[in-house]
Amino acid sequence: QVQLVESGGGLVQAGGSLRLSCAASGSIFSSNVMGWYRQAPGKQRELVAHITSVGSILYADSVKARFTISRDNGKNTVYLQMRSLKPEDTAVYYCNLKLPNFEVWGQGTLVTVSS
Repeated sequence: QVQLVESGGGLVQAGGSLRLSCAASGSIFSSNVMGWYRQAPGKQRELVAHITSVGSILYADSVKARFTISRDNGKNTVYLQMRSLKPEDTAVYYCNLKLPNFEVWGQGTLVTVSS
């Protein structure tokens, strides 16, 4: 059974930085996509960024140039470095792992950006 464990959320002032981590455990197929989604109160869950096992990256327009996604395949871990945070980045951030036949979600970690 594959599980995702997230860490790194918290409260930060506008302009500050946070780094999220997500470690996957269990049997993971080598070809996969790991990513981060977020859901703000009253809004739909949206893609923040994802990265494939060979390093292809996609960012949401709203976070380009501020957020950086990376991964360590040896540790089955994905990271999201968030800089220049804005109040509108406030949301629950969810780690996601897409495998050929199914996907897995983390439990979510709250990021709150105060103005």
